[in-house]
Amino acid sequence: MKRLLLVAAIFLASAIPAHAGEWSGYVAGEFLGFTENPQFSSQYNTYLSVAAEPEYIHEWNEGDDIFTFTPYAMGDNHDYRRTHVDIREFSWNHAADNWELATGVSKVFWGVTESVHLVDIINQTDLVVNEDGEDKLGQPMVNLSLIRDWGVVDMFVLPGFRERTFPSKNGRPRFGVDIDTDRVFYESGAEEWHTDFAVRWSHYIGAVDIGIAHFHGTTRQPRFIVRPAAINPATGTISEINPLYEIIDQTSIDLQAIYGSWLWKLEAITRSGQGDRFYSYAGGYEYTFVGVFESQMDIGVITEYLYDSRGDEIKQNKAVQGKPFDLSTFQRDLVLGARLTFNDAQSTEVLASVIVDLEGGGQSYNIEASRRFGNNWKLSLEARGLTNTPNDNVMASLKDDNRLRLELARYF
Repeated sequence: MKRLLLVAAIFLASAIPAHAGEWSGYVAGEFLGFTENPQFSSQYNTYLSVAAEPEYIHEWNEGDDIFTFTPYAMGDNHDYRRTHVDIREFSWNHAADNWELATGVSKVFWGVTESVHLVDIINQTDLVVNEDGEDKLGQPMVNLSLIRDWGVVDMFVLPGFRERTFPSKNGRPRFGVDIDTDRVFYESGAEEWHTDFAVRWSHYIGAVDIGIAHFHGTTRQPRFIVRPAAINPATGTISEINPLYEIIDQTSIDLQAIYGSWLWKLEAITRSGQGDRFYSYAGGYEYTFVGVFESQMDIGVITEYLYDSRGDEIKQNKAVQGKPFDLSTFQRDLVLGARLTFNDAQSTEVLASVIVDLEGGGQSYNIEASRRFGNNWKLSLEARGLTNTPNDNVMASLKDDNRLRLELARYF
């Protein structure tokens, strides 16, 4: 991977004119606190971290060529796996009349639903930054976009694989069993150097935006295996599990339609290569009440339904038998939420939601709020928690990890 990035850097540096571009980005400090004592002696009640993500953009050729460099760094006072650096973007984009070409390390986002992003598969999740799964590692790629009247076709060649990041034993929240990222298993003999491929067609038909995609390559969402040495023969307890990255084929569709104050959303996938073929979907709507109480504030009411045919119970017997198992978190779940947009000069927003497990029981709560101060400062708040979670549910190990996250960021 490092050799590939070096070659890309030399190539892109030789193609960029010498005059300077522009820098922007942010530096942030974060406080993470928990309302209950930890389950494990290696964990703590409070965590402090700092992060920085500067971005350099240079345009030339009347804006048809753009170079982007976005490094990222984070430091945490307790979790050594959370302390890490990454290149989020290091790419050259060239635009022509009916095609575009992106080369280097970049980020691509697919998805429309609020609670999960099933179809988003190009970039690997940087899970140690935030457990919501929306932070992504940079992915080496060549992306050719063909722009036609009947839609846009994006073709991807993805050389080099990025492993998912997981918290250490000191990290919190984390699953009850340690995930050993020092010993990782691959189905492909090429391991992290396997070249993946993806193609996506996107278009709009009236008020409906549609995307249909197919991905072939190393899964971004690993299954897990248990080595015999990790099983205590006397008690049958498991000390650690290891990620297994298999070769998959995933076909997906995402739809979004706007009808007046209604915003309808759907994401659906089917995947083979990780045991039996499975399918997942997430769909629902957001209805916005504009200018409530004769004010500037808008209120959006959110409802989504989540389904995953794999189930969300812990596969303890399967793990002991040495077979790969999933840690899928949603089986049949209902999402209810509300978004408050104040439309003020400080861009104040609040999002509150609850996910109700309709089959296994239990609920998870989430509140996100943010507000700008002046031209350069932003304060963000997150509160997450679980209640009534069954012991055989994947999320059960997080039931004592109700938490509050505060972040103060300085933008430049």
